[in-house]
Amino acid sequence: MTPTIGELRTLGLAAGLCAVGATNAAPFDEVRTEIERRRNEGLHGGMQFTFRNPARSTDPGRALPGAASLVVGAYDYQREAPTPPGGLAVGRVAAYSWEDHYAKLREALEALAAPLRASGFRAIVVADQNHLVDRAAAHRAGIGWWGKSSNILVPGAGSLVVLGAVVTDARVAPDHTAPVADGCSTCTQCLVGCPTGAIIEPGVIDARRCLAWLVQTDGMFPAEFREALGDRMYGCDDCQDVCPPNRVRMRRPSAAGADQAWIDLLDVLAADDKSLMERLGRWYIPYRDPDYLRRNALLVLANVADGADPAVRATVDRYLDSPNPMLRAHAVWTARRLDVPLPERVTTDPDVLVAIEVARS
Repeated sequence: MTPTIGELRTLGLAAGLCAVGATNAAPFDEVRTEIERRRNEGLHGGMQFTFRNPARSTDPGRALPGAASLVVGAYDYQREAPTPPGGLAVGRVAAYSWEDHYAKLREALEALAAPLRASGFRAIVVADQNHLVDRAAAHRAGIGWWGKSSNILVPGAGSLVVLGAVVTDARVAPDHTAPVADGCSTCTQCLVGCPTGAIIEPGVIDARRCLAWLVQTDGMFPAEFREALGDRMYGCDDCQDVCPPNRVRMRRPSAAGADQAWIDLLDVLAADDKSLMERLGRWYIPYRDPDYLRRNALLVLANVADGADPAVRATVDRYLDSPNPMLRAHAVWTARRLDVPLPERVTTDPDVLVAIEVARS
């Protein structure tokens, strides 16, 4: 016998999910068209994820041939924000990366897949992958409404959730008859609150301006957004922090914040490759190259540190001699911001001359 969505929801809530819904596994044709449009217009900013292969990510049958249903779950990751440590130059980490929330989501989704498999059906868990447009699946499954920030907002939890699904060949009938009503109404606080204006219209993000994406991209960090990066070492929560349903949610009791909410920048810049990847390797890092963590740390250091601090000056000076031209170039920008003198050996380095001009502008 096929488990009902009510039975699966009970299991999911007991496993730690905040919402569970079901829908059919038909392709998301309209979403595919929109993804392709945004990619063609360059709004993806080189992002892969569901942009890499829209035909695959919008068709659950590509993940599981013969798929009939999606059982979608949301895991609420909202935590009490810890106080930043004093006396250190630190970078802020977005709440969705304080710990591995997706591991807990997958574990809970496996609790939904188990009874389906026990009933003789195939069921696979898909979360944080290129195989499924999770927000579209959550919307169709009645988990929440699609907010102007482009996030799904779950009633009672807001957008502070990670999403995933069980794709199965079982026919799990949904128990909702209409999508969750739009709760944004005329509110535009996420559009106004984005530090770089990356939400160019309701629900549409220009990834080329989105700080959460830019810290994950390769190459030089765009000069025009370096100051706007502020203290963000990884991710950006601004559009979620200003969202009224999220502010209501944040006033309720929650679990304590995780240790990785703040990162010691000088520690990052002193660590070797192995140590960095052991600590932060679950983040999205271009080419799995820890030098991109160092790049971000240098920029944040420029925005938050005291240039008169001997340890800061020594760190910047060391990176002005980095064998990596990208890091040397970013160190030049950091030095200019912190009034750290540039030695002659740096000002004649052809790899950083452009960076010097950018710093002077």
